[in-house]
Amino acid sequence: MASHIVGYPRMGPKRELKFALESFWDGKSSAEELKKVAANLRSAIWKQMAEAGIQYIPSNTFSYYDQVLDTTAMLGAVPARYNWNSGEIGFDIYFSMARGNASVPAMEMTKWFDTNYHFIVPELGPDVKFSYASHKAVDEYKEAKVLGINTVPVLVGPVSYLLLSKPAKGVEKSFSLLSLIDKILPVYKEVVAELKAAGATWIQFDEPTLVKDLDAHQLQAFTYAYAELESTLSGLNVLIETYFADVPAEAYKTLTSLKAVTAYGFDLVRGTKTLDLIKHGFPSGKFLFAGVVDGRNIWANNLASSLNTLQELGDIVGKDKVVVSTSCSLLHTAVDLVNETKLDQEIKSWLAFAAQKVVEVNALAKALAGQKDEVFFSANAAALASRKSSPRVTNEAVQKAAAALKGSDHRRATDVSARLDAQQKKLNLPILPTTTIGSFPQTADLRRVRREFKANKISEEDYIRFIKEEINNVVKIQEELDIDVLVHGEPERNDMVEYFGEQLSGFAFTANGWVQSYGSRCVKPPIIYGDVSRPKPMTVFWSSTAQSMTKRPMKGMLTGPVTILNWSFVRDDQPRFETCYQIALAIKDEVEDLEKAGITVIQIDEAALREGLPLRKSEEAFYLNWAVHSFRITNCGVQDTTQIHTHMCYSNFNDIIHSIIDMDADVITIENSRSDEKLLSVFREGVKYGAGIGPGVYDIHSPRIPPTEEIADRINKMLAVLESNILWVNPDCGLKTRKYTEVKPALTNMVAAAKLIRNQLASAK
Repeated sequence: MASHIVGYPRMGPKRELKFALESFWDGKSSAEELKKVAANLRSAIWKQMAEAGIQYIPSNTFSYYDQVLDTTAMLGAVPARYNWNSGEIGFDIYFSMARGNASVPAMEMTKWFDTNYHFIVPELGPDVKFSYASHKAVDEYKEAKVLGINTVPVLVGPVSYLLLSKPAKGVEKSFSLLSLIDKILPVYKEVVAELKAAGATWIQFDEPTLVKDLDAHQLQAFTYAYAELESTLSGLNVLIETYFADVPAEAYKTLTSLKAVTAYGFDLVRGTKTLDLIKHGFPSGKFLFAGVVDGRNIWANNLASSLNTLQELGDIVGKDKVVVSTSCSLLHTAVDLVNETKLDQEIKSWLAFAAQKVVEVNALAKALAGQKDEVFFSANAAALASRKSSPRVTNEAVQKAAAALKGSDHRRATDVSARLDAQQKKLNLPILPTTTIGSFPQTADLRRVRREFKANKISEEDYIRFIKEEINNVVKIQEELDIDVLVHGEPERNDMVEYFGEQLSGFAFTANGWVQSYGSRCVKPPIIYGDVSRPKPMTVFWSSTAQSMTKRPMKGMLTGPVTILNWSFVRDDQPRFETCYQIALAIKDEVEDLEKAGITVIQIDEAALREGLPLRKSEEAFYLNWAVHSFRITNCGVQDTTQIHTHMCYSNFNDIIHSIIDMDADVITIENSRSDEKLLSVFREGVKYGAGIGPGVYDIHSPRIPPTEEIADRINKMLAVLESNILWVNPDCGLKTRKYTEVKPALTNMVAAAKLIRNQLASAK
């Protein structure tokens, strides 16, 4: 009964790791206490899989922050600014790389393929001295062995590690990262040798970059690397795991010809074309790890359909060579449905979280081996039938309205420069206007009040009074700081997607469906199970209340349709774009109601537009077309004098800048500081941008307070490529996760820097 799990969530069923990390970072608990929480979580996960009957149980998929950062530590590839010289890398250096410290900034963080997980980008160059500096993979293998569990240690593969890296500051942008392969392989050899000595019989290399468009030189690096590792790997079973998309034909050929490899893992949920490649040829005697259970969504598996696929694969490669697996690590799904005591029973029957997916994998493996659990399979079939026929899934009026969208591109009637002139007459903003992205710090008090209100422990009247006081406080702070366009701070919101989903029909919510986004930060994606509509206004009361407290413009704050889609668990019974258009229509109603209520600046965040981009170039245009169209639908009906902002955070925007321009927003604020101002290079290369733009001037994901001079220097770099009349000054992202002791001085310096440059521009005239 061959079964395998690619990886498992680390945070714990009740976010135990999150709280342990934050307590440690705040100096409230010791390193030993943090390690104890981590060890308990690891042992619980391994035992759970063993008890479920999983044969190939992964180790080293746990991480205190990120698996790519763990690999950077393993390779001793610590950037010089962290002053590490040698020895085992401890928490001090590790967390400095992840989060920055008082004197140096963090390493760049970016999206992991097309997920909402973020990894820490390695910074490499010709002078990096690699050395074996973190024994985590071996330690965790031994830890499981003591429990009587022989695991499959998982490493980020050497070629994907280099392809996911970037040239360090000061290194030529054209530097070939793959040229470092001979420098990192000796460390991999040491790790493999230690794992072998410790008793490992299998090893898993994650090489997810194989699903991307790779050129011949990049593919050759895989052939070379695994040939170099061949003698070290001898005596071990080696699994190369891919995920998130199908493997292109050329990459498939390279992968299945690799030396020293025993098994290949494929995502057969998002990579259905890979099935055709397997049918046309699979190396004889090798194992196929078939990822038929979706690691990225929460819907119960269609067991009958998966079993058919597995039997078909068994006929091709041999039944004894098929291992039932997940499509990718279960890191990207919620942990355990058992903790959802308040979820509607009908909807609950349609779902499977990580713990349930482990059971599904095992049930499929047993069925493939001729030991089918008929009761389990028929309960699954009944749940799927109930979902298909449930009246709560379909709303004909919504289907009609979405169908009627075809045939128009929903552009505003006037071009952006004329709109900006009309808006400036109304808003009368200074040059280099300052603003923030939306949220302000969420204090323990504030979270407590929201919790108490949800649990009916305080009255609605008391709750509203408290939130109004909080908004008033945020407005006062911004006025004292002399910020030009204000926000209300979003004290009433738990999460930028959940808050809207709770007020839209077609959404369901979990109590503990947390998924790691980065470090200790978790998100709780809503579940879109049916057609989406807006029964009543969602934000108008709070935005109007906030505007009544100030004469300065107050931004209405909305989350855009593409971000709501990409940050939710989305129904899989209709194309994603259809669901997105439905959400766009709901947000359009809200935008128009905000405008009627006198809100003149409305921000529609599309933080996750980039991350939905398919991993293949050939599929990008289709996605960008409907995603950008969905955004335009939301605001195509407003007056020229209403200023539409959008915001985008951590991602690589340079390749989609023309789609960003095509969104036709009046102002875009965009992450810039942490990615070392990569964004500005687009404008240096001659892309003309006529709308307002605010590239972030400081990184809010670090507790560090940037000095005025540093921010002024950033603004000057922007002015070298952007006109002063379109430039805005703002942080990278919302301030929700920061403390007021960090936010006030940072914003003080930001406003001071903007004023400094304004004065310089005025005196230069």
